[in-house]
Order: sequence, then structure tokens, then C-alpha cells
Amino acid sequence: MASAQLVAIHRYPVKGLSHEALESVALEAGTWFPGDRVHAVENGPSGFDPATPEYKQKTAFLVLMRDEALAALDTRYDEATSTLTVSQDGAVRASGDLSTVEGRAAIEAFFTAYMGRDARGPLRVLTSPAGHRFTDSLRAGFVSLLNLATVRDLSKRMGAEVDPRRFRMNLILDGWEAGAELDMVGRVIAIGPDVRLQVLKRTERCAATSVNPDTAARDLNVVKGLVKAYGHTDCGIYAKVLTGGRIAPGDAIHLADGAPSPKLATQPRLL
Repeated sequence: MASAQLVAIHRYPVKGLSHEALESVALEAGTWFPGDRVHAVENGPSGFDPATPEYKQKTAFLVLMRDEALAALDTRYDEATSTLTVSQDGAVRASGDLSTVEGRAAIEAFFTAYMGRDARGPLRVLTSPAGHRFTDSLRAGFVSLLNLATVRDLSKRMGAEVDPRRFRMNLILDGWEAGAELDMVGRVIAIGPDVRLQVLKRTERCAATSVNPDTAARDLNVVKGLVKAYGHTDCGIYAKVLTGGRIAPGDAIHLADGAPSPKLATQPRLL
């Protein structure tokens, strides 16, 4: 059966902040991508209550869609110590243990100063309770996937290189034809020998994709480019984990529900 290849794994411990590349990840059936969107910075009172967590619109938090200055920061989260470190231009600007009042206060103070007048109210670090994550949509599912062939095709049509990091996805794959993944809603995808994902929906893109992940400038209207090129704003897919297991870059990816696989594109390229 024709296969694509997993070329990179990314997680975003804090909603709106930079990604972390993983050498491997263990997915579990029926649950979220490990360590992804576990924290968020509330941008003014949203009414979020960790005792009874409910979905809040993304604009309740600091997010690239509204706050492009976030892209100028390099953040790292140490899961063992719950410590978030925020750097800019190679210098550490703030660090704090998000499991403590003092640590959260240090991070909140930094972002309050950094956002300045762009803050819509008091900034508060939130941690998701069990069974909840700070995702953009209730329909988003648990794992996101991006096909690099689709990004290359979009770049060609827009006449400008589109960095895959603009899409902020978990699993980056290569080897399928551009756009093939968009027709997989309801299908089952195998990654490596064990993991099975069921595709839930396409990923609808927003203005966050306009932000250059290196310069923090809004320099490319990707949403407009998608509409002009394809007549929609979809790029990527969301899926849920049916069967868990550990996956790593280099693992083969193919459809696993008996239907024909997508056509192969160019040779996969590791990120």
C-alpha cells in the first residue's frame, strides 16, 4: 500500500506561543496529543473556570490571529518542572513554574509588559484540567496533520514561500499528492505499525497564518491565497486517536480502512 512519511512532530504547550519539535511521541486512544495546548494566557476576564471547564473562543486568549508580536518570542516548556522560559533575540526575558502562584505571576508580569496597550485586560496563565485543552474549536479533535505537498502547491500558486510553521500543526507528513488529505474525512490513517487515527474534519485557516514565524510581521495573506487558489480556506486535517502507540519521524503513513491510498507526490523530505 502506497505510503507517505511522517517528517516532523510539533507540540504547542502554551496556546499562541512557539512550537517544540519532538523526537517521538506516544499517542493514546481517545485522548489529546500529549502536552499540547495545556496552557493558555487569558487576555482579559473570560469566565473560564477550571472546576467546570467550558470551551472559550480563541480571542479570549493571547493568540497569533490577533497578537502577532507573540511570534517574536521563543518559548520552551519543561514538562518535568512545569517551567516556561520565554526568550527574545537569544536572551531570556522571563521564566516561571506554571504550577505555582509565583511562577505564573512572573510569566503574567512579563506578558502584561510585553503586550502593553494591546492587552484587553488582566493577563492570567491558565492550565487545562483533565479532559480539557485550549483548542480553537470543539470539533478540532485531538491531533492535527499537515501535508507538505499541499503547502508547496500553495506556495507555487501564491508566488511566495509559505512556511509550514504558519499552520501550527502536530504531525507534518510528506509523500501524498497535494490536497489528498482534504478528502479523507471519516477515513482511518495508520502511522507506523500501531497507531490508527480517524480523520474528523478539515482545518479551516484564520489570520494567524498571515504572521511570519521568524519576523512576527503580517507579511502574507494565506487565507486569501487559499481562497484564490482553491475556493476554500482549508489546509490540514484534524483526527482522533483510535489506537495508540509511539510514533517518530520516518514512520510510514497510509490509509488503513481498505480503500485506495492517495497518489504519491515527490519523495518525502525530512524537516
